[in-house]
Amino acid sequence: MGGSVGLSDHVKQTLISQLEKRSERLILLAIQNNAFVGLLNGFEGFSTFAARPLLNIHDVFVHASVRGLGVGRELFIYAERVARARGYCKLTLEVLAGNTHAQRLYQAQGFVGYALDEATGHAMFWQKVLHE
Repeated sequence: MGGSVGLSDHVKQTLISQLEKRSERLILLAIQNNAFVGLLNGFEGFSTFAARPLLNIHDVFVHASVRGLGVGRELFIYAERVARARGYCKLTLEVLAGNTHAQRLYQAQGFVGYALDEATGHAMFWQKVLHE
């Protein structure tokens, strides 16, 4: 679902080399019959509230042909196992409000909306683009 637009040629040409520069990354690939059917990319962040590192899950993809067969669940189970082994305090991710299929997967894995205090509401994810 993502940005609904494919990656630019520049990003396609540089993505792998840029990912390789990230020391604390987690890249999981699901393979079935010698074909890639799933992906989970995560990067280390830091929680100042817990004074510990965290894993931000940035990209999740499951090919339509295997959705509902547990591929996404297995990617998340393995990501959590790695995060626990690395001593991370939590997993974080963003999801589009209209992506209800993904939300069901995330909820089944124990994810909930982020709110420090219900009176102030859920956190919102904002951005300011610095370079395109």
